[in-house]
Amino acid sequence: MFGGIGINLGMTNLFSETGESLPCTIVKIGPCYVVQIKTIEKDGYCSVQLGMIDKKEKKTTKSLQGHFKKAGILPKRKLLEFRGDFSSNFKLGDKIDASFFEEGELINIKGISKGKGFQGVVKRHNFSGVGERSHGQHNRLRAPGSIGAGSDPSRVFKGKKMAGRMGGKNVTIKNLKILKIDIDQNILIIKGSVPGNKNSYLMIKKNGTKNFRYTRK
Repeated sequence: MFGGIGINLGMTNLFSETGESLPCTIVKIGPCYVVQIKTIEKDGYCSVQLGMIDKKEKKTTKSLQGHFKKAGILPKRKLLEFRGDFSSNFKLGDKIDASFFEEGELINIKGISKGKGFQGVVKRHNFSGVGERSHGQHNRLRAPGSIGAGSDPSRVFKGKKMAGRMGGKNVTIKNLKILKIDIDQNILIIKGSVPGNKNSYLMIKKNGTKNFRYTRK
């Protein structure tokens, strides 16, 4: 089994048997439905596309309406594609929910990290600044310092750590442990934090699953 689509509902804490407080994230998993099964013969590669959260037909294009009708399901707001040959395990319209996971299982979670805007080198790259304020230097505390490379090659190398936009990138956190599962409400309680804001979409996969593609839709 590869995984599913989840929504970050926020954080809480649980207590271990020894009384230790464990930070946890509450994730609502699905229910997801198999929208499309791609094969090498027809599409050039193998994958399974999942959809989550119903969407009104009048807000769905005609082409996408036909796409969902082939699977026999209502239009979905969020789509995610898992790479790999899972055609023998699923068929169009199959439902995937919290029952596909087990307590104590390790999973990988992928999402878009929080956007923090344009940040300096101290916050973005953990620089310590040039040094203390002295000899009239009033603006050196959080400065990046020298960035040049001398007269040879007389340029700044690409990829140098400098100020810029921070966050808003695809981030994957591996080997997160499922502490509890509520099958009735399709909720996973996962140890630790996950990428993204509250109510953001998450891509959840079991360990050993091949790479999957995140799609902004």
